[in-house]
Amino acid sequence: MPHSNEIEAKSHNPVPQGYVLVAGEGEHLIHFRDGGNIFIKVDTVEGSNNLGLGTQQLPKGSGIPVHRHLDRDEAFYVLEGSGTVTLNDVPHSCERGGTIFIPKNTWHGFSSPDQELVLLWVMVPSGLDGFFRETCSRPGEPRKELTREQINAVALKYGAEFR
Repeated sequence: MPHSNEIEAKSHNPVPQGYVLVAGEGEHLIHFRDGGNIFIKVDTVEGSNNLGLGTQQLPKGSGIPVHRHLDRDEAFYVLEGSGTVTLNDVPHSCERGGTIFIPKNTWHGFSSPDQELVLLWVMVPSGLDGFFRETCSRPGEPRKELTREQINAVALKYGAEFR
């Protein structure tokens, strides 16, 4: 039988609780490359070790360079706009209402040459949130000036690599 102190300690461990966020809530970051808005909605900080979820704005003329996640599946839902997603070197159109599934180890990237693209991203297990926190800035702070080597080193910490 566990000692009474062990029982006491276990009863004080926080239990993840559900929550509701309204539009615009979540951890707000500004992307280091294109200045787009990122909102982290679900992550390891808020109680889910198994799921990451958020939104990413890709301003007109920007994109996400081709990369892959070595041990994580990812899905996107297009909230606004249209653009191109490339999966294993094959381009596909994507537009509002579209869904993209990216299994682990799949090379992928996005471009939004003609208009803004806003994506809802889901990652299992979580990890994208940590990459964003290390490379992006909070609103009002100067953008982080990172070299390609620094970005790749941070990406590898979270199981991702860029081409």
